Amino acid sequence: MSRNGWDGIEVLDETPMNILDDQYSIDKSFARTFETEQGQKVLEFLISKTLAQPTWIPGSETSFGYAREGQNSIIREIQMRIARAKK
Repeated sequence: MSRNGWDGIEVLDETPMNILDDQYSIDKSFARTFETEQGQKVLEFLISKTLAQPTWIPGSETSFGYAREGQNSIIREIQMRIARAKK
């Protein structure tokens, strides 16, 4: 932190443009992949197998919930990238 007070925190938001360009390029690739009819079917299938299912069921091993939440985070990442590309 090279600045005093709240101004020092703003430095963390300064992302080099080439990193943003690369990120946007990847986001657009996700959007193009899943905007097709086949891509929509695949995404709906993935959602039905992950986000639409419970992450843990009482009586199950507790680590099962952690693993399932990891699966959910991948689908959320795909959805976030598609949404970001459309902005």
